[in-house]
Amino acid sequence: MNPMNIKEVQLLLKQLKIQPRKFFGQNFLTDSNIVKKIISISELSKTDTILEIGPGLGAITVELVEIAKKIYAIEIDRRLCSYLEDKFSIYDNIEILHGDILKIQIPDHNKVVSNIPYKVTGPILDRIFFRINSPIGILIIEKSISDRIFISGDYKNFSRISINVNTFMEPTSQTNISRKSFYPVPKIALSLIKLIPKDQINSFFSERRALEFFLSFITGIMPYKNKNIVNAINLFLKTQKDIQYTKEEVNSILHMNNYDNKKVFDFEIHEYIEICKLFYS
Repeated sequence: MNPMNIKEVQLLLKQLKIQPRKFFGQNFLTDSNIVKKIISISELSKTDTILEIGPGLGAITVELVEIAKKIYAIEIDRRLCSYLEDKFSIYDNIEILHGDILKIQIPDHNKVVSNIPYKVTGPILDRIFFRINSPIGILIIEKSISDRIFISGDYKNFSRISINVNTFMEPTSQTNISRKSFYPVPKIALSLIKLIPKDQINSFFSERRALEFFLSFITGIMPYKNKNIVNAINLFLKTQKDIQYTKEEVNSILHMNNYDNKKVFDFEIHEYIEICKLFYS
C-alpha cells in the first residue's frame, strides 16, 4: 500500500498505531502530484545515490527505488523504520537507517531528495550542503526560508542561510506547495526547491578550518545585519578567543582593502567571503 491521500494515510497510521509526533516534525505527504513534481525536477538516473531524510511512510521512496542506483533513507522514528524495512524488503538498492540526521554518520551520496523536518532545516543545510563537493538538493522546506535562499536583490531580507546557501549552491527552482498536501496539515507555508552545487567554489574553502571559520563568521555578524560592518565584525571578534583586533583596527583593515563601512546587508555574496578572509588567522 502506498497511501496518497489523507484518508489512506490516516488509516495506515491507525493500523501501525502511530500518532504523528510534532517533536519529530512528522507531516506525511498525501499528494501524488507533488511526488511526481519532486521526481521530475530530481532528474534521477540509474547512477544516482540518493539520501532521503525522513522518508515517513515512503511516499517519495517508492518512486526513488524504481530508478536510482542506491537509496539511503534515514528515519528517526523506529516504528516507521520497521514499516519501511518491511515495505521495501523486496528491493536490494535501499537501506533504511535508523537515526537522527544531525548525528548519524551519513553515507556518500550525490543527491538529496526529501520532505525534510521543517524545524531543523537550518542545521540540515549546514551539515549537508555547506562544503565543497555538495550534493544536489531537491527539498520541501519552509517557504520563509526558501524566500531567503532565492534572493531578489533586497539584501535587507538576507539571513545567514541566504549567504551560506548562495556561497556553495545555485538555487534553480522554487515552487510553492499547498499545506493541504500533508497530514497533519502544517501551520507554515511550504516550497519545493532545487539546489545545484556551484561550478566554482572559492579555494579558501579547501581548508576545513577556513570553511568552519567562514560559517562561524557569517553566523556571528548576521544578527547585526542592520549595523555597520565594522561594528558587526567587532562584536563577532569579541567572541573569538584567538583573534584580537580593536574596533579601530577592524575599520583600518576594511578601509585598506577598499571596503566602506556600510550596513552588513549592503554587501554582496562574494564580498562576505573576501571580508572573512581578512580576519582569518
